[in-house]
Amino acid sequence: MVRHARVEDLGRLVELVAEHAEYEKAAPPAPGLADRLAGLLFGDRGSTGEPHALPRTVAPRLRCLVAELPDGSLAGYATCAPELSTWDGVAYLHMDCLYLTSTARGHGLGPLLVDAVRAEARALGLTEIQWQTPAWNEGAIRFYDRLGATSKEKRRYTLPTDPA
Repeated sequence: MVRHARVEDLGRLVELVAEHAEYEKAAPPAPGLADRLAGLLFGDRGSTGEPHALPRTVAPRLRCLVAELPDGSLAGYATCAPELSTWDGVAYLHMDCLYLTSTARGHGLGPLLVDAVRAEARALGLTEIQWQTPAWNEGAIRFYDRLGATSKEKRRYTLPTDPA
């Protein structure tokens, strides 16, 4: 089953994010990720699900869908947020992450997560989803190609806002 993440999922979600980072050969998440995700996913509700003493003015920005197994455990997630394309002059849904544990791959959960992200895009009135995957991730590339997605060659850069 695929559903929206709930506050009580934060602990497992952070574990999945750490697994995802390790899989992509990236640095592990910084401490405090659960609290940061709580603000992004649930707005003025913290990791306990209770409103903060001082409400935030920003609504939840990030959407998270989780793949829940029949036993109630979470086997993966997809996160997405609306973004803008200057060249096209339209908004689209950016799928930031899609990850399934190694034992959950190949059982049809990936297409279910992508379908749920598509439903999020439709609910927001958006006509396109965009994402990226590492060039070495041949399994993901085959999966996305089977879905009928198209790719463009680009490099992703990051730049800190404060000079080192």
